[in-house]
Amino acid sequence: MWLVRDGDVLATVEVARRWGDRHRGLLGRTEVHGALVIRPCRQVHTLGMRIPIDVAFCDRDGWVLRTMTLRPWRVSPVVWRAAMAVEASAGAFERWRLREGDRIEVRGACP
Repeated sequence: MWLVRDGDVLATVEVARRWGDRHRGLLGRTEVHGALVIRPCRQVHTLGMRIPIDVAFCDRDGWVLRTMTLRPWRVSPVVWRAAMAVEASAGAFERWRLREGDRIEVRGACP
């Protein structure tokens, strides 16, 4: 699967839909390849994590509402309008030029 913005592939992506997968997120990983989409999601944490991560909260249509970088052992604020969160290694959003107001989507195959 792919994370796409305006037809451009940003990264490979895995989607966490089950409760256990959403709760675990990136916990236990020492590096992140691509991104993790957590759906549904309004808040994330990095409790027990070893690495900082970038997080984008998006509405149900994929519009990026808020982005942030979380260091280990932090809890994000609740983003009430969010339907999903995208997690990636810290610095990924800067490389991808992902900003609030962008629209992203998850596609099953490369466009």
